Amino acid sequence: MKFQELILQRQSVRRYQDKAVEPEKLEQCLEAARLTPSASNSQPWTFLVVNETETLKKLAPLTSGPLKSFNQFVAQAPIIVLMILEKPKLLTELGGRLKKKEYPLIDIGLASGQFCLQATELGLGTCMLGWFDEAALKKLLHIPKDKTIGLLITLGYEPEDYRLRKKIRKKLEEVVKYNRYE
Repeated sequence: MKFQELILQRQSVRRYQDKAVEPEKLEQCLEAARLTPSASNSQPWTFLVVNETETLKKLAPLTSGPLKSFNQFVAQAPIIVLMILEKPKLLTELGGRLKKKEYPLIDIGLASGQFCLQATELGLGTCMLGWFDEAALKKLLHIPKDKTIGLLITLGYEPEDYRLRKKIRKKLEEVVKYNRYE
């Protein structure tokens, strides 16, 4: 698949088949994320894979909204990957403080993008989740209190009838400027 096709194919999948993801496909997605460039090569991430049925059942409700109004599909995903922020190298941390930038957040954003694009190429669906009960997830998964969960990614096979949605994005000329902001 050409890269442009891959970009057009990737979408947030919110329904999954009751079908296991092959370990080698999961590993390819994790490897794509692991190889992501990061500020000062800090690699400020740990990828926590949850694929045990009982743990997934306990995890899924921790991603729904306050009125259980969204993320109900998470219970269908056979795998959920947590992107946990790790302490960056000292140089990256100092540079981030001086520049007022959260480089580790940028880095896991890049890693999650590579993970999701690799999954798409392999015929898998993903959805990145930013809404979750972090304290409860830490307790459930024995994540140290001083760690931060950056985001979660669901992973699995979308149903056969899941259709590719048209991407609704701002026009290129609305988001690109040359030489000046004005």
